[in-house]
Amino acid sequence: MSLARTYLDFNATSPLRPQARAAVISALECAGNPSSVHLEGRWARHILEDARQAVSALVNAEPKQVIFTSGATEANTTVLGQARWVAVAAAGVEHPSVLEAARRHGSTFSQLPVDGDGRVCVDALKAWLAAPVDGDRLVSLQWANNETGVLQPVAEVAELVAEAGGTLHVDGVQAAGRVRIDLNECPISFLTLSSHKIGGPQGVGAIVQGPSGQLEQPLLIGGGQEHRLRAGTENVAGVAGFGAAATAALSEVSSSPRVRGLRDELESGLSAMTPETVFFGTRSERLANTSSFGLSGLRAETMVIAFDLAGIALSAGSACSSGTVGRSHVLEAMGVGKALAGSALRVSLGWSSKKHDVARFLEAWAKVTQRGRATAEIA
Repeated sequence: MSLARTYLDFNATSPLRPQARAAVISALECAGNPSSVHLEGRWARHILEDARQAVSALVNAEPKQVIFTSGATEANTTVLGQARWVAVAAAGVEHPSVLEAARRHGSTFSQLPVDGDGRVCVDALKAWLAAPVDGDRLVSLQWANNETGVLQPVAEVAELVAEAGGTLHVDGVQAAGRVRIDLNECPISFLTLSSHKIGGPQGVGAIVQGPSGQLEQPLLIGGGQEHRLRAGTENVAGVAGFGAAATAALSEVSSSPRVRGLRDELESGLSAMTPETVFFGTRSERLANTSSFGLSGLRAETMVIAFDLAGIALSAGSACSSGTVGRSHVLEAMGVGKALAGSALRVSLGWSSKKHDVARFLEAWAKVTQRGRATAEIA
């Protein structure tokens, strides 16, 4: 792949950090199974537990609270799939791995409304929590939205759910390493994480059980791995990379002003060239790295291809649904019109982003939008 390319799609997958690459390569030299008692097995176990310590430190939890999975989708499905939930509530802007798991669960699912910036309606949540339920109820909330970067009022929701005797699951995939997370300060029962969003390898994730959280049913059954909560031999090399990425990401949480400066420079440039550009979620607190915007009259999928040909990688909404291009369910829940939503693009920055990446994007934006408008006029 050409080194001249500019990568602006960190919310889909972060480039692998050098520390994570080194950790994966080193772990691949280990031939042992972490469940074996011989020297090689103990070596593998040591790698696994070092990584568990690093991932727990990212969210200020204890290592014993971390359960490794194949990724955040498995982690979310495991939490949402617990048989004891008789009622589940989630906002309409949640990741598909949460919404689909909730809809397919045997419980009663309630989709909570959001405001125009994508923040969950707290009054609607209060009403749902006040309604009588014969059994355990679960609220699932995404800390930071993958498309818009909008941050949810996690602390407020956590207190409301705790007071009502409910259980809170937080999808922390986009927030980890970008905002401060402390499970000792916030009553979250389950927090789910992903390695490749913070610069680790793909195919690795985790469930972190808060002090009030306890899984009762594993999604995968068989052996006694991961405290008997996730059967199957652990992906030692992948987990090692996850741990290295977690350590690096934790050290950069305080560097968000640098990334925010790049994001703000990008948005200012867009506004200067195309004042009619609409930015989504700007009236709410957002991740420092994310910008979601649209320009009516242009088609997002066509724009993504044009930018790709110009050597720039970005997304039209969530990469998880890019195979079936359609209106973003996040923007739909926020009340964004069909035409504007159909033009929505997402730029997401990260640990390796530089000022010249923003400059290249803005240069390409001027050309791509000019061609796009000319084509639209001809059509």
